[in-house]
Amino acid sequence: MNRYLDHRVRTDLIKKMVILTGPRQVGKTTLSQLLMREQPGAQYLNYDIPAHREILHRQTWSKETPLLVFDEIHKMPHWKAWLKGAFDGRNLHLARATVVNSPADAVQQLLVTGSARMDTFRQAGESLAGRFYKLRLHPISVREWCEQTEASPAAALSHLLQRGGFPEPCLAPDDTSAQRWRTDYFSALVREDVVEFSRLQEVNAMRVFADALRSRVGSPLSIASISRDMGVSPKTLTKYLDILEALFIVFTVRPWHRNITRATLQQPKVYFFDTGLVQGGDGVKFENLVACHLLKQVHWQQDTLGKQVELHYVRTKDGAEVDFCLSDATHGEAQLTHLVECKLSDTKPHPALLRFAEQFISTQAVQVVRELRTEQDRGRVQIRDAAGWLHRLDV
Repeated sequence: MNRYLDHRVRTDLIKKMVILTGPRQVGKTTLSQLLMREQPGAQYLNYDIPAHREILHRQTWSKETPLLVFDEIHKMPHWKAWLKGAFDGRNLHLARATVVNSPADAVQQLLVTGSARMDTFRQAGESLAGRFYKLRLHPISVREWCEQTEASPAAALSHLLQRGGFPEPCLAPDDTSAQRWRTDYFSALVREDVVEFSRLQEVNAMRVFADALRSRVGSPLSIASISRDMGVSPKTLTKYLDILEALFIVFTVRPWHRNITRATLQQPKVYFFDTGLVQGGDGVKFENLVACHLLKQVHWQQDTLGKQVELHYVRTKDGAEVDFCLSDATHGEAQLTHLVECKLSDTKPHPALLRFAEQFISTQAVQVVRELRTEQDRGRVQIRDAAGWLHRLDV
């Protein structure tokens, strides 16, 4: 299936190298294959494949290929310096007369993909500054599913809550096939990917920790509490959380505060990129799905528009909390732009949302409701149908 980043990757490849990251099996390889079919002679090299690895180390790929796709090269020692050399040494005068609508004298394009955040695990080597565009591919959203299938927003939301947004379970013929994929997917993530970034003997503890997070979605995360339950040090669990984030298994949402240092000291909330992994009631799964949509929107604006936007939540010392808020520091000091509260069926404005809507008068305050008959405005709070509101997001 076509994805929302297809056109952006095509456009950016003309100007710079593109580094495309995202969760495993979110569609990066499929997107790459689509682009390769459009450019005869394109070459795909995966660092996990021994034969490909030898070509990568020797840099003996065809100098006439119009498009090079490098997959999982962050596993290579000193990959940044290596990639800088590969990019600077690429063919700058490539004859591509066979490619429709391409100039006769074009530049070899370079697409780099990976399932781990390539800026998280610091590597020694040369900087890639100025040489690449960073794009992050997310699971399928309400808008994407509607565009692909012509489903209504309400039907798309129901489907994604049932299946999650990863292409394979989303497109699976039945729920059983989707669940079999999910079970294998989660086991493989912990068994294989985690081993690359931690000692083998830690895998069982990591699995227990990841399972524990599945039932803690949407609540401020107490590492100390899990530490006591597991008998593992808080420092170790913090490292585990960093690894799970780096592998795009979970993401954290931190509380909003103008003082960034104070914000990082407060408890984050944890969400899964795959809503299907969440353990809990319909309300928790719905909140996780909204979190995924908002993060996708934030990353789209960061990666393609250069905006300094962030996703947070609001919580005060007296316990007043709003599920999500968006901030924008593009033009100076960070300011809140949106307050978002998630409800399954409650149309009465959430008290904390009313409170913060009055405190931050420049924000758009929205209560998105899963099951809503009639949209309305209650003071500064907009009560909106969740499916329609999510469908109106950019991606």
